Amino acid sequence: MIRAVVFDVGECLVDETREYGTWADWLGVPRHTFAAMFGAVIAQGRDYRDTFQEFQPGFDLYEQREARAAAGRPEYFGEEDLYPDVRPALAALRQAGLWLGIAGNQTVRAGGILRGLFTDDVDLIGTSDDWGASKPDRAFFDRVAEVVPYEPSEILYVGDRVDNDLRPAVAAGMPTALIRRGPWATIQWNSEEAEKLPTFRVGSLTELSSAIADFNESGR
Repeated sequence: MIRAVVFDVGECLVDETREYGTWADWLGVPRHTFAAMFGAVIAQGRDYRDTFQEFQPGFDLYEQREARAAAGRPEYFGEEDLYPDVRPALAALRQAGLWLGIAGNQTVRAGGILRGLFTDDVDLIGTSDDWGASKPDRAFFDRVAEVVPYEPSEILYVGDRVDNDLRPAVAAGMPTALIRRGPWATIQWNSEEAEKLPTFRVGSLTELSSAIADFNESGR
């Protein structure tokens, strides 16, 4: 049975369109140009951080995050950046008695924002900066398994990426759900792994409650 649901952050709960737009502004390039390069990098199977290198060789994302904060232009997301299905989905899953968590590759600052947004909605918020491990490393998912009070086979990990979310979560023994939105899921959706690897493929997070109920009732 699935007893817990743990969500990725970017393009699962949070629409990152505005945030990546601010990175284009910071680099001084048109937003549509940055977005096009971002998509090309992902389609080539490269690390998304290579996008920054294309515009500014030697770009250090950590240092630039600090520079943005010092300049009064820090990375930020708020209630208005949450996908519209997030609140209803969390409420339905909570009503169904499921344990809920949020765990993704996020900074300490982002973790603070998440805790402010989801204070009463989830049982756990963990970030890669908190844990000293980031996806797709197995250590990240081992940490998820440590802090969730259920067996890995009872923890559904929900994400938008086959490479960063589904593949390592399955390797850690967890069922998974692939949400179709954002650049990664859009590009990867029709791949063999995206079709065969996840336990569920959904177009909205609100589909999870009934999907999990049917899964638990059938035992598979």
